[in-house]
Amino acid sequence: MPLMVTATHEASHRLFQEHPEALAPVFEALGLPPPAKTDFHELSPDATEIRPVERRADTVLMFEPDMGEHFVLAVEAQTKKDPEKARNWAYYVSYLRAKYDLPVLLVAVCRDPSTAAWAMGPFECAVGPWTTQVTRPFVLGPQTVPEVTDEAVVAQQPALAVLSAIVHSQSKRAAGILEVVARGLVSLEPDITKYWFEVVEVGLESTPARDNWRKLMQNVVTHFPGHGTLFEEKYLEGKSEGKSEGKAEGKAEDILRALTVRGVPVSDDVRQRVTACLDLDTLTAWFDRSLTASRAEDLFADETPAP
Repeated sequence: MPLMVTATHEASHRLFQEHPEALAPVFEALGLPPPAKTDFHELSPDATEIRPVERRADTVLMFEPDMGEHFVLAVEAQTKKDPEKARNWAYYVSYLRAKYDLPVLLVAVCRDPSTAAWAMGPFECAVGPWTTQVTRPFVLGPQTVPEVTDEAVVAQQPALAVLSAIVHSQSKRAAGILEVVARGLVSLEPDITKYWFEVVEVGLESTPARDNWRKLMQNVVTHFPGHGTLFEEKYLEGKSEGKSEGKAEGKAEDILRALTVRGVPVSDDVRQRVTACLDLDTLTAWFDRSLTASRAEDLFADETPAP
């Protein structure tokens, strides 16, 4: 049965996939220079070898600096203690080590202190007194990620600030951290502010801090279609007030944005077909498919191609 991908997992994936510089606390702890975004490229997170068992890490990155050691990073968001996940982690590490012939660093992102303490392991595979394998994740959590309390730091390192807001969301100081992060993000370009505000909201998922965060948000459009964020609600409300043609244009934009944000290539033919459609029911069906489609052409499944 496929693993359920929670909002927190998606936020973690997007954060580290698009802004691996958020891993700065890991590199500092390891005594390595701060990472540059250009030193990373994404690898397939699929560690499945035999179907139907599905094993998939949230994010897998190759770290390849011009100078220094190359290694693979597997990043996992973990919201609760899960013995089965601990066993999967051992598989991820051994599989990636064998596949890429490089050292592997497993990073677990936790916002709950007790989960973070558990995730540090070590998780051992042993028979009697003999230990065959030990898995020790590096945990990005309340104990290892600094609390960002300076708006200047937010403006200079938004990825780290957003990570701080998420992992400290259950802290007694969470409200203050969120206020600082919100004020710092507002100083950025509007589109960048919108993006980061949504990363935080999706990452906070069902926590009480999410309600506080929503109160800090302004009128923006969605970067995470389908997750019901405040930005998305306001965006869709605005669309409903326009004329039918305006609604169709907005829905077409949503479809193309969803595909782009998910990294699905969009050909000129697909783009033209989507933007030319004025039927809201059809566009709604295409939008639903855009949230899971692996190819842009899958939007038109079971449909006769337009002449």
